[in-house]
Amino acid sequence: MSEDDARGFRRPESVLVVIHTPDLQVLLLRRVSPPDFWQSVTGSLLWDEAPADGALREVHEETGLGCRAADLVETGEVCDFEVRGPWRARFAPDVRFNREHRFYLLVPAPFDVRLSPGEHDAAEWLPVSDAAARAASWTNRDAITSLRRRHSLD
Repeated sequence: MSEDDARGFRRPESVLVVIHTPDLQVLLLRRVSPPDFWQSVTGSLLWDEAPADGALREVHEETGLGCRAADLVETGEVCDFEVRGPWRARFAPDVRFNREHRFYLLVPAPFDVRLSPGEHDAAEWLPVSDAAARAASWTNRDAITSLRRRHSLD
């Protein structure tokens, strides 16, 4: 399928942004659907969007927080995962995998989150270990666990 044909579907490339405080409190959001699916800020990239721009857009859309590109830590880490379950229909029929770009965003303290009502219905700040245990996807758990390792190396 050509890119022009695929534009009616989501781009199979996304961002994951782990928002955290200096003492490693991590923000998790609960998706409206599927139920009890907790995650960091995530979202598909628009077809002509760079990963850092998508990360900034998703942070604003999902939390209400405005930040600058200089605030983001772009790790350069990407992972590919199989598209499954309720997300499958959003992608072109021949797409099996999504590529996810990992970012971190340090904030000085927990803040009140402005949720995107059609997407999330709860937000919690959790210690890094609890956040890793609650995150529903393996890529999100890995990103949170990596944050703890990065922090211990500083």
